[in-house]
Amino acid sequence: MKNSIILLLLFVSATAFSQRSLGFYEYEVDNFFRVGFNVGLNINKIQGKSLRDDYSYNYGFRGFMQFNFSRKFGVQPEVGYSQGSAEQSNDYSDIWDDISLGGDQVKVKLDYLKFGTMINYNVGVTTRIKLQFGPQWGMLLHEKVDSLKTAQEIFKKGDFSLAGGIMFQLPTVHFGARIEQGLTNINAIDDRDKWKNQSFQLFAGLTF
Repeated sequence: MKNSIILLLLFVSATAFSQRSLGFYEYEVDNFFRVGFNVGLNINKIQGKSLRDDYSYNYGFRGFMQFNFSRKFGVQPEVGYSQGSAEQSNDYSDIWDDISLGGDQVKVKLDYLKFGTMINYNVGVTTRIKLQFGPQWGMLLHEKVDSLKTAQEIFKKGDFSLAGGIMFQLPTVHFGARIEQGLTNINAIDDRDKWKNQSFQLFAGLTF
């Protein structure tokens, strides 16, 4: 029993020391205002029967501000760039035979400027593990669709989505993961098929 108590005390002491060295410490408080940026991998797809149900690998980056109102809650306004892509299925040319040249693996590429506000909730006694949730608005900057008979734009200019994830924020470096689900039908042709963006993101960056 005595040896077990000593081992437990040693473990608690080592854990406390490691948390303190990493910034995961109970009495540490974030500055009220911070700024940062990150870059990362955007694993995305566009949901819809006329598009292939496969994820594509792209990239994105964002800048943000943090307002830490307490040890538990904060707000993180942000703006970023995100690139997404997809491939049309054979159903696409069957549905819209008047605008598609047909063929397999017709590619779609979309570039978005995104504005969002995340609510940050700090988990446990540390201020370094943040659960994030909030709305986003994406403005379509550019679309490229192969093999079209028409020059008309077939994607809507705006996309409203919800995002949620986790961020590990050390004193300077941070990293994390996020999922984004589009709520807007971005099909600008008609209502015969609904398209919605979905993405998983892995990111890393700096906070000042």
